[in-house]
Amino acid sequence: MDTNKEKGRLVVLSNRVGPLSDSGKAGGLAVGLGDALRRRGGIWFGWSGKTSEQGTFSAFDRETEGDVELVRVDMTEQENTDFYGGYANTTLWPLMHYRLDLAGFERRFEAAYRHINQRMAARLSTLLEEDDVVWVHDYHYLLVGHELRETGFKGPIGFFLHIPFPPPEIFAALPNANSIVRGMVDYDVIGFQTERDCRNFCRYITDELGGEQVDEARVRLGDRTIIAKAYPIGIDAEGFEKLARSADALALRKKLYTMLEGRHQVVGVDRLDYSKGIPERLRAFDELLQTYPENRGKVTLLQIAPLSRAELESYRDLRRELEELAGHINGAFGTLEWTPIRIMTRGFTRRALAGICRASRVGLVTPLRDGMNLVAKEYVAAQDPENPGVLVLSRFAGAARELQAGALMVNPHDPGDVAGALQTAVTMPLAERQRRFETMREPVFRTTAQSWCADFLAELYAFRAGDRSGAA
Repeated sequence: MDTNKEKGRLVVLSNRVGPLSDSGKAGGLAVGLGDALRRRGGIWFGWSGKTSEQGTFSAFDRETEGDVELVRVDMTEQENTDFYGGYANTTLWPLMHYRLDLAGFERRFEAAYRHINQRMAARLSTLLEEDDVVWVHDYHYLLVGHELRETGFKGPIGFFLHIPFPPPEIFAALPNANSIVRGMVDYDVIGFQTERDCRNFCRYITDELGGEQVDEARVRLGDRTIIAKAYPIGIDAEGFEKLARSADALALRKKLYTMLEGRHQVVGVDRLDYSKGIPERLRAFDELLQTYPENRGKVTLLQIAPLSRAELESYRDLRRELEELAGHINGAFGTLEWTPIRIMTRGFTRRALAGICRASRVGLVTPLRDGMNLVAKEYVAAQDPENPGVLVLSRFAGAARELQAGALMVNPHDPGDVAGALQTAVTMPLAERQRRFETMREPVFRTTAQSWCADFLAELYAFRAGDRSGAA
């Protein structure tokens, strides 16, 4: 029996809920949480993805899958616009990714954000039992822990930030930043993807708020002492490896090999977002074809970039930029038999992505800034150990710490650096590819979605009311 169930239910809050079963689409947060809840049982609560006149006062949309209840609530159209499109994705997202030049600071956005955090906490509180353990996820809900305390909930509340936390000098640009961080200290355990993100958060508490770093894992502000640590998220490595070996993936690979006609394929898989460095990646591929002309007609770049947040102007501008760049490069170098760059803005099933990764000689993962980037780990898990591909990885991806010994590390802002790494990758001998693959495979299969959940939840379940060993 799972002993954690004996200690109380696991209750998860994230912006979107489910599905628990594999939806066939690639995912990071959803895949990890689905696995945790399927294993432990409990409640998954969040936004329904719908808008209604009642908004957060709407009736719950409830469904049950096994031992897990999925509970969703609406927002009004204005709440969604100002909370999600506004504060979450126009203010916090660019700020957290070090892009102050793209951040918008409007009072109505912040008001909507605080309102939604309060309303989601109020609705969630009606579902909670005394012994529950609550795990809140991501930048949408920095203040839910504080608001849950206001409802009187005394049980353990954890928070995990899936995106970067910037240095204090950047985060301080956020209006009322001190209030936001003070609210976050009502969580008991706060998890980050990397040690750097954790240090940045703790530095904000010590440098900006006058708090104290108690030890490597604890920070104190006023009468609150909390655990703040890095818990790097992983993937279901064995599951993704099986997908890459499946009959469907094999059939897709055969189609790709036929299309490629012996050419090497470089693959990038990213949500269409300015943090992913896709324009910089295309410029680097242009540099490859100019500096190493022997690759013309022999190497192709497949960029899979499902659309996201298309209602925001910065994302529409990004799509136009990519289309113009790809058109320019294809026009300059393409032939009747060969198209240098193909961009696909639709999503693929995880099974299809596994097959595409396994068929690609190079995985090009070059975000300008990323919390973790699970695509890097999925690319490694999908490889054929007998004939593996090469991972070219940004030093600014959270995954860099675990994979740097086997990947070709690059500065995504330097097209010459990335082009040189691509040249090394497409010409790398088999023995070196195998050695690098084995070096990366070990951490990918060791630090998984399951171990990430287990590590964080072990800390959180130990932080129980009446037994708060981490408290001051």
